[in-house]
Parts: sequence; structure tokens; C-alpha cells
Amino acid sequence: MSPKDIEKQLEELYVAMFQRKMGISLLQAQGIFRDMLKQAKEESLKEDTTNLPQNFGDILLEKEATDEKIKSMLVRKRIEGVRDGDIRWWWNMDDLARRMMLIVDDWSRLTVFKKLTEKDSLSENEAAKRIGKSFPIFGDSNDITHTTGDDRPLPYELKDRINIYIERKSQTEPEKFKKEIEESSTFNALIRKEIKKGNI
Repeated sequence: MSPKDIEKQLEELYVAMFQRKMGISLLQAQGIFRDMLKQAKEESLKEDTTNLPQNFGDILLEKEATDEKIKSMLVRKRIEGVRDGDIRWWWNMDDLARRMMLIVDDWSRLTVFKKLTEKDSLSENEAAKRIGKSFPIFGDSNDITHTTGDDRPLPYELKDRINIYIERKSQTEPEKFKKEIEESSTFNALIRKEIKKGNI
């Protein structure tokens, strides 16, 4: 698929989503999308990932046995419950599509954070705690800057399986799910517990 086709596909997906979720006009949704796409392209250039092959996930799995650097990177992810299928799903995705997904995630969290601090008058600390309980937070699972233990960031590769799990639980056991979230220190801690149980 050409870069132009990928951009068109992303625009169709996100513009419709912004309109639906935020109740905004087509023009406003297109404006938000363009800003985010610009940011995704800048990050891609800065980190030199614009030319990653479309089958990068397959390449990583292929080289895992012989390349020590790749092997140690994937070992850390596998400890967190990442499977071959997750590696393929995440790394075979186009770089812009991956980045857009993360930018939209950040933006969703920031929108909720602003609402909690500005409209609900929560302190930044309380709002941050609420965000940690309401959303899975992804990143480097070795990063203990803000959280430790089971509250640490989750590998990006788990994103699809976690989304499927959230949707399933929200539809089949909404009250039980709400209670489990409340009783967990963070959403990430709940996810880790569910991965260990084999529920994700």
C-alpha cells in the first residue's frame, strides 16, 4: 500500500471516530486529524522509522534466534505476556498507523485529564491517579519513572488483545468489571493479573 493510501485510510478511520465521539463537524475532525498526522510524521522522521518494512514483525521473529539485541528485546516483552501474534500485529503495521494510534491515546487521556482538573476540580495528582485507573498505559515496561511493580507501563504489542478484552468485559460483565477496576491499584495492575490468569 502506498503512503498516500495509508494516509487516506487513517483519515477515514479517525475523522469518522472524532465526529462520532466528540460530536464535532467534519471540518473540525479533519483539522484535528491533520495536526496529529503532522506530529506522527515528525516523530517518524526524528526517530528514523519512516522506511521500516511492512513485514517488520515477521523480520523480528525470524531474526530472534540469531540476533542477540532482538532476542533480549523480545524476551522482556514475552515476560509481560507478549506472543508472536502480538509482535506481528504491532510491528507489521505501518509506522504512521502505529504512531497515530499512540497520539490518539495520549490525546484521549489528556482530554479526560483536563476535564477532571478543570470541570471536576480534581488536583493534578488525583486526576493522574484516576487516569491510571481508567486507561491502560503503554510504554517501556522497564520504565519506573512514574510507576513500579504491576503498575508499570505495558508493552505496546499487547494493545490489540487488551482492547478486545476491555470490549468483551464491558459488554458481558460491566458491573463486575467496574468493581475489579476499582479494586486494582491501576488498570495496568488489573491487566497483568488477567494475563497471568490467561484471560487476555
